[in-house]
Amino acid sequence: MAEIIGFAGMSHSPFATLLPPDGAGPGSVFLRDADRVRKAVDELAPDAVVVIGPDHFHANFYDVMPPFVLGVEEAVGFGDFGSSSGPLPVERTLAWSAHSGLAGAGFDVSLSYSLTVDHGIVQSYEMITGGTTLPLVPLVVNTAAPPLPSLDRCVELGRALGAALRSSAFPGRVLVVASGGLSHWLPSNDPRDPSVVGERRESLIRGRAYAKEFAAAREPRVRAMGGNPEARVNAVWDEWFLDRLSAGSAGEIASLGHEALEDHAGSGGHEIRCWLIGQVAVGLPLAWTSYEPVPEWITGMGIGTTFPV
Repeated sequence: MAEIIGFAGMSHSPFATLLPPDGAGPGSVFLRDADRVRKAVDELAPDAVVVIGPDHFHANFYDVMPPFVLGVEEAVGFGDFGSSSGPLPVERTLAWSAHSGLAGAGFDVSLSYSLTVDHGIVQSYEMITGGTTLPLVPLVVNTAAPPLPSLDRCVELGRALGAALRSSAFPGRVLVVASGGLSHWLPSNDPRDPSVVGERRESLIRGRAYAKEFAAAREPRVRAMGGNPEARVNAVWDEWFLDRLSAGSAGEIASLGHEALEDHAGSGGHEIRCWLIGQVAVGLPLAWTSYEPVPEWITGMGIGTTFPV
């Protein structure tokens, strides 16, 4: 039987690699504390890690947009924004246990025998484990392509995921990781939005066939968003969110609903769905948190663990 040994949630941002801090500059607190988490995880010595995170239109497009995708055999890093590219080791026994358990609980989670994952999965996986050698089970959650799975549905999936992992025949120690958030405001990705037109709209719908070209064209636009110390971040809400998970109150966060979450945390704040799934799966409150608002990275950069750091 698998043993769940803890949960770690961590924000990600392209600018962690595009705009690394100089000395004590913006992002230095986050990176310092991310390294503390890596060292704590080394001490925990997990045998596998379940990584829950989003995709940013590098693997999933509006030709087929599933709410949840589980990698069961192969995972390949897209390599965007300095994250690792190429094959990643998948723990197949644990992955199939997760799929079977979720299906038995009424979740029709899409599965992939060859799953592409971008920095939404890979960046936190690398930071928390110290590389890309620890076997993982990747679970991609749609947080960028409306309509999204509801917050309540994500909490329910977290409960089912925890039960599935605990019942797995995988004979090892499992760490659950969530990647994403916290508050940040991004341009719309909704084809129904009148502002999403032309080549941009076409790329969201039909970008699968030329994902590398789409990503290369988009990267300069992403780079142009960084470095602004006046970019919008809601530190008050971010700290409330970490406080609620420290109290074990994921349901209180979910009760906000989609619209209120976006009002408080922005369109990018929908990535906290990954945290809800992971923390509920483990079933423990956060024991340690770290937070740095980094408007230069357009994101409130948070970390939370259920184990001491």
